[in-house]
Amino acid sequence: MSWTWVLEDAGGTRLDQPAVAPQPNQADAESWLGENWRQLADGGVAAVRLFDGDVEVYGPMPLSEA
Repeated sequence: MSWTWVLEDAGGTRLDQPAVAPQPNQADAESWLGENWRQLADGGVAAVRLFDGDVEVYGPMPLSEA
């Protein structure tokens, strides 16, 4: 399966931008988020959900520093 992040605004609405490339495994997906979360948060992403194919693994996870 491919691992993907679903991005949400503060109201829980799914965002299509910025586009996030699927990752081959959970570790790569989580590493990608660790490297990019500040940029996403600065761009209006409030939370993310991680999916393995069509199965939600976890989320919503807020992107705040708190």
